[in-house]
Amino acid sequence: MTAARVGVFGLLGSGNLGNDGSLEAVLGYLRAEHPEAVVDALCGGPEVVAARYGIPATRLHWYRGEYRTASRAGAIAGKGLGKLVDAVRTAAWVRRHDVVIVPGMGVLEATLPLRPWGFPYSLFLLCASGRLLRTRVALVGVGADAISDRPTRALVRRAARLAAYRSYRDALSRDAMRAMGVDTSRDEVYPDLAFALPTPTPTAIAPSGPPGPVCVGVMDFHGGNDDRARAEEIHRRYLDATTRFVRALVEDGRPVRLLTGDACDAAVVAAILDAVDSPLVTAAEAASLADLMKETAAADAVVATRYHNLVCALKAGTPTLALSYAAKSDALMESMGLGAYCHPAREVDADRLLEQFRSLEGRAAELRRTLAERNLAATRRLGDQFTALTTALFPAADHVHTLREAS
Repeated sequence: MTAARVGVFGLLGSGNLGNDGSLEAVLGYLRAEHPEAVVDALCGGPEVVAARYGIPATRLHWYRGEYRTASRAGAIAGKGLGKLVDAVRTAAWVRRHDVVIVPGMGVLEATLPLRPWGFPYSLFLLCASGRLLRTRVALVGVGADAISDRPTRALVRRAARLAAYRSYRDALSRDAMRAMGVDTSRDEVYPDLAFALPTPTPTAIAPSGPPGPVCVGVMDFHGGNDDRARAEEIHRRYLDATTRFVRALVEDGRPVRLLTGDACDAAVVAAILDAVDSPLVTAAEAASLADLMKETAAADAVVATRYHNLVCALKAGTPTLALSYAAKSDALMESMGLGAYCHPAREVDADRLLEQFRSLEGRAAELRRTLAERNLAATRRLGDQFTALTTALFPAADHVHTLREAS
């Protein structure tokens, strides 16, 4: 049997730990179920992906200044030319593969600031190339949400329609794509791919003694695509209220670990450290979702903003409160039995947040039991996801597997 040529695609290796965690989960599946597959990547940070995951990787964009604001004529021309070159480069890369997987990520949403000619255009090129060149493109466990910007919505809708396989990380995502005109009758919903990663050993919680550490996951948050006019106001309110909350924890004698999920969040960590100025507040240097899970497993409780900070804390089984910036966070918390512990990131109220936090800690033992049950269910469902993926993308391998089971 000829080894399948599998490509992975996305903003991988670019500093977002959630994106890289989704890639890690898919690579784990491929290595376990399809060890003969030859895998490479077209991604945002090829050097990081090649070094960390041991697969060949190619830069997603020809123009190196793709994510810098273009104000000069040369930069604008470079970006414009890059869009044309990327169409050829993407098609040439897709042609070399039997299957291309987009692993998780919120590739069908615009809950954070996003321009149509950025990643939505890249995703459209991928899916159009796959359809034209008869390479199966799979959007696996992806996030989606209603998009109001018409050019972005058109590109995302067309890309989704052209994909050979789609599954979503929550029902909200599938409903959003249906509302945007995509036929989702054959699309399934599974837990986020990060729930397939190894679970860290939980830290034993002493029945008595001083309260333990609290992890606070922060974000360089300025609102979403529809909030550009008040982005700085949203950011200032978020930072001020989060700083007040951290200061209140310190006044109670609680050690606080600040977590990030993207390289851009470092500025928020620095601002809080400077404002609170206490040895009880420290910053974690996590390089992966595994590192984040270890941090959250060692905490008594977690308060976090970034979606995959929440996933890590919930998978670790730690009572968690979400500073929710999008419906996906609310849906995740509800699915894990913690729907009552969401707080709006756009309108953080430090006093109300502290009140919710104390309620969370008061129910800690009960919530840990709930999370243990929900995590077992998530693991089983992701087993179903990977079985379905094999059937859809590797029919020959699935046939061999069926024959082995029958014998």
